[in-house]
Amino acid sequence: MPVDPPAPDEAERAARLVAAQDKALALFDEIAARGLVAPGVGEREASDRVRDLAHEMFGVTKYWHKRIIRSGPNTLAPYRENPPDRVIGEDDIAFADFGPIFSAYEADFGRTYVFGDDPDKHRLVRDLSRVFDAGRAAFAADPDITGKRLYAEVERLAADAGWTIGTWHTGHLVGEFPHESIDGAKTASYITPDNDAPLRRTDRAGRACHWILELHLVDADRGFGGFHEQLLDLA
Repeated sequence: MPVDPPAPDEAERAARLVAAQDKALALFDEIAARGLVAPGVGEREASDRVRDLAHEMFGVTKYWHKRIIRSGPNTLAPYRENPPDRVIGEDDIAFADFGPIFSAYEADFGRTYVFGDDPDKHRLVRDLSRVFDAGRAAFAADPDITGKRLYAEVERLAADAGWTIGTWHTGHLVGEFPHESIDGAKTASYITPDNDAPLRRTDRAGRACHWILELHLVDADRGFGGFHEQLLDLA
C-alpha cells in the first residue's frame, strides 16, 4: 500500500506560503509591465490575459477562488457579487484579485490600478497600502489579537482616511489547497466583527493558522473602490 509523504513542518509550510506569494508578486509585476489591465480592455478579457500569463510564467492551472478584474462602479461590488462585464475607461480605476495555486499552496493577492489624474483615486491607492501596513503593525503588536479586534482597527484606519469597508470581513485563512474550511457561516475562518477567536492559533489538524489581510475600501458617494490583499502574518 502506498504511504503518504510526511507532512511539512511549520517552518516549511510558512516558507511555501511565502514562496507562493513571491510568485504572485512577480505575476502582478508582469501584469503591470505588460499593461494587461488597461483602458479599452474589458474586465473579462483582462482576467483571461492574466490567466494566460500565470500559465506562461508558472504553469498555473488552478485557482482557489474566481478570478476578478473590476473597474469603475464595479469596484464597489463585494466578492460574492458578479457585476456585468465592463470595458475599462480612460479615467478609471480597476483592481485585480487572483488566488493562484503554486505547488499545492495558495496565494491570494490583489492590487489596484488608476488610469488618468483623478486625485481621489490616486489617494485611495496610497491609502490602501498605508492601511494595510498599519493593519499588519496592529497584528504584530498584539499577540492575542482576535479577528474582531483587527477588523475594528482596520475599520478605524479606513474611516480616518475617508473610506468605508466594502465587504463583511477584512481577511481569511490561507494554506495548502484545499485549506482549512472557509465558509461564510464559519466566522472563525475570517477577520470579521463576529470572530472573537485569537488569530494566532492552530487549526483542527494542529497546524499554525496563517492569514490573508484583505482590504476592499470604497467611497459609495463617488462611486468607486479599491483592493489590496496579501499575507498578514508572513513576509
